[in-house]
Amino acid sequence: MQESLSQHFQEHLPEKPENHPEYVTNLVDLILNQAQAINASDIHLLPSENKMRMDWRIDGVLHHVADFSPELAPRITSRLKVLSHLLTYRTDVPQEGRLRQSGEQAVETRISTFPTLYGEKVVVRLFVGSGHYKHLESLNLPGEILFELQRLLAQTGGVILMTGPAGSGKTTTIYACMREIIRQSQGARSLASLEDPIEVVVPTVAQSQVNPAAGFDMVLGLRSLLRQDPEVIMVGEIRDRETAETVFQASLSGHLVVTTFHAGSATEAVSRLSDMGIEPYLLRSGLLAILSQRLLRRLCACAEISRAEEDRMGLDVEHWKVPVGCVECGQTGYQGRMVLTEMLQPGQTEVANAILNGADATVLHQLAIQSGMRTQWDRAQEAVNQGLTSPAEVRRVLGMTRNNG
Repeated sequence: MQESLSQHFQEHLPEKPENHPEYVTNLVDLILNQAQAINASDIHLLPSENKMRMDWRIDGVLHHVADFSPELAPRITSRLKVLSHLLTYRTDVPQEGRLRQSGEQAVETRISTFPTLYGEKVVVRLFVGSGHYKHLESLNLPGEILFELQRLLAQTGGVILMTGPAGSGKTTTIYACMREIIRQSQGARSLASLEDPIEVVVPTVAQSQVNPAAGFDMVLGLRSLLRQDPEVIMVGEIRDRETAETVFQASLSGHLVVTTFHAGSATEAVSRLSDMGIEPYLLRSGLLAILSQRLLRRLCACAEISRAEEDRMGLDVEHWKVPVGCVECGQTGYQGRMVLTEMLQPGQTEVANAILNGADATVLHQLAIQSGMRTQWDRAQEAVNQGLTSPAEVRRVLGMTRNNG
């Protein structure tokens, strides 16, 4: 894929010479437009001693696309900083900004710069414009999880927690949940959000971006927001104990809170919140559900059935395919991604009591399975059996050992 990506990019480089005043403007437009067209989620621009390397993250994997001369590097960075209203003369401190591209599919773009030994590294994050953002039904969640999630989003109090590592699709899911609440209530519920930063604009939601430098952090924002008569609050991410405590206290006072948290699994999220100092009674009473998710790449139609034991990679499956690569998938063997999910509902008696008693993730995991929770591993192996993904992709995303967390 890297060869075809690189070749396609090189074929469309501006015809003007590099020293032309408009060359960098056209080049940056090309970078942004082509990355958007191929559904890249991130653009990485890394300067080194004799070049600037550009990689695009596609379906969760970085691909090398091009290298630029060291003379072009600061000009590319400056152009991106101008577009996102950053200070071009400050190259010694990290900066963050955003821009919005117009067109058939508007894209919200977040730009982050970071000083390194050979200049500023730039990462451009591309978000699909709010008008095209996904609805809950389009996420291809398992039927029983979609049904439960829709039911829970109609509740008037409690916490719905989305967990997973960075790049696991939590942002997509949480915005889809907000859209679902708007759809269910036909705009009759008061919705507000606290985000850092606002990644997608959602109509009818009072969205606010925290500003810690000005003293406006998550905790202050939440406490102030509770006086704004919200019924549903979206909190971008729980990062510390104070935020977590405020979220759970808000949920017990008649507010539905939808938020995200970094954890490897649903049961690990409970243990991590407990380790942060959240009282077991708050967790037991406040948690409606924890949705843990990852993203697996889907096999392209060119994939082939394998009988080789090494290709099974130790998974408990009867059938498995391996990626091959063709023109359609850019020689990667994969096209698109699928959501891998597990949902823990602590309302179940055994799990709720275990949380109240401070049980660890291993015990919670076993109790959750006994209560009917299907784990990410179970769903991943089912996807392999169905020929949707490969054992290698499951191992890449979930690791080499099956864990209890």
